[in-house]
Amino acid sequence: MAQRDARFNQTVLVDTTPMPDHIPKVEEVGATSAPLMSAAYFIGDRCKAFNDDFMKCKDEANGRGEIDCLKEGRKVTRCAASVIKDINTHCLDQFKAHWECLENNNHQLWECRRAEMQLNNCVFDKLGLKKTIPGTPEGQVPVHLRPKQKYAQYPGPQW
Repeated sequence: MAQRDARFNQTVLVDTTPMPDHIPKVEEVGATSAPLMSAAYFIGDRCKAFNDDFMKCKDEANGRGEIDCLKEGRKVTRCAASVIKDINTHCLDQFKAHWECLENNNHQLWECRRAEMQLNNCVFDKLGLKKTIPGTPEGQVPVHLRPKQKYAQYPGPQW
């Protein structure tokens, strides 16, 4: 057993250096992991062009992307925040039900398909955004649209 007491560094490391003026200012998204996971496909749908610009910048920066791509990164953050705001404005009940389900089920999407389907329908009807899973095989029903989930707690038709 160790003979010395544990020591913890309780200082918070914050860089107080202001951002350069040529970098646009942006507020943080202000959401935890469950709401971000719930809205991720909708963020991807609306913010694809900004995400592509950011990833292209990082690819071309050769390891210096943290500094060189701040402008593009801020655009992505602004777009994601606008999606969260729009979902909260138009589909708050469905959004809250889905992300709370994710939070209570260890972020297992297959446990929350009923709430997910209601959220998907609301967001499509009111915002025109739809959930598309990249790489889904042609001719197969996407996993989030299947009427029966194999491993879910309630595997029967949920919507």
